[in-house]
Amino acid sequence: MAHEIIVVHGNGKLAGEVHISGAKNSALKLMAASILGRGQTVVRNVPLISDIDVMSEVLEWLGATVERNGSADRDEHVLTIDTTNVDSYETPYELVSKMRASIAVLGPLVARFGQARVAMPGGCQIGARKIDMHLRGLEALGVMFDIDHGYLKAEAVNGLHGASIVLDFPSVGATENTLMAAVVAEGETIIGNAAREPEIVDLANMLNEMGAKVRDAGSSIIRVEGVPLESLHPCDHTTIGDRIEAGTFLVGGALTGGPVTARGINPSYLRMAIAKFREMGCVVEEGPDYVTVSRTEPLNTVEIQTLPHPGFPTDLQAQFMLLAACADGVSVITENVFENRFMFAAELMRMGADIEIEDHHSLVRGGRRLQGAPVSSTDLRAGAALVLAGIVAEGETRVHKIEHIDRGYEDYVGKLQLLGADVKRELPYPNHRATVRLGVDR
Repeated sequence: MAHEIIVVHGNGKLAGEVHISGAKNSALKLMAASILGRGQTVVRNVPLISDIDVMSEVLEWLGATVERNGSADRDEHVLTIDTTNVDSYETPYELVSKMRASIAVLGPLVARFGQARVAMPGGCQIGARKIDMHLRGLEALGVMFDIDHGYLKAEAVNGLHGASIVLDFPSVGATENTLMAAVVAEGETIIGNAAREPEIVDLANMLNEMGAKVRDAGSSIIRVEGVPLESLHPCDHTTIGDRIEAGTFLVGGALTGGPVTARGINPSYLRMAIAKFREMGCVVEEGPDYVTVSRTEPLNTVEIQTLPHPGFPTDLQAQFMLLAACADGVSVITENVFENRFMFAAELMRMGADIEIEDHHSLVRGGRRLQGAPVSSTDLRAGAALVLAGIVAEGETRVHKIEHIDRGYEDYVGKLQLLGADVKRELPYPNHRATVRLGVDR
């Protein structure tokens, strides 16, 4: 609920095993890809988060039916998406403005209808995140664009054709949109400087299950042999585990000593984060589908630079800034992906952290005990990190604007409670009685 807050009483306890949900950043794009296969697609391991609800609304607006198979004997993490009756290629501002990932329908709509009219996207306020690269990738495939009163109008007048494309930056969104259109472009498409994230591989695997011909996803050069749209079909696909959710809980284990085990994740997705855990003095155990982090010694300082995968993920930067604030000594964190992501630092400083920001670098002087305070989520990952900060802080922490957290973490509070945290959701003023002044005393 958007008006609730999360209240944390610092008890320094997090230990046990947590089940990791399906990857938000993968499931959203898999849902968009279902547009390409006319009929009933099943996507499994879909997290129960608000961003999925928004994407479901987008697909339903386009004419699809989306059902979450939740009942006593059916898995509520399974989405059944029937795109048989998708007959619209326009998405409204009221929906797209809620979530940037809605722009992922652009490529599939152009592939299916040869045109699209999509509202300019919204989302977290963590940087400009322009969509220029999305447009240039699609333009290379034969799509022409016009901006009309806040809407992107796309049209492939002469159809889609294969091309050799080099992205200016390995943008995940641009790679995904270009890939989903390229699967039906005539001839071969080569996407150079492509994003290499595990979510890209997941999307490519689903597209291939639908009848596409995608090779080398997960490398910097993706090759696509176009197939006719009518040869694509629905499929049954399982979403990969969410590496960022896993990393967030593992940071909790590093903070408190743990041990915390994140199960349902491929450890290779977290290779750089695992290296930084060990560098900071944590013990890390890896298994086929789990990672465990524990610690018995003080946290060491660390130097981190966020970079596209396989570099250190920007989505774990706030959580590791928190770790650095609790380490002995000075750490340096450089944010190379989103220019506004250090907004989190101001909230952590309200809790007593000593952080100095200069341009895209932060100097974190650790060793100061955090104190509970009222704070606000500035974005999805910052909100999750503030709750973790409250767990190791003295006294009570009240985290506001938790709608950001609900966008990407399924039952975050419930999972933390199972690990021993003293945390709950509640209305900000449960006993407050509003008074209305009807006049002014003279």
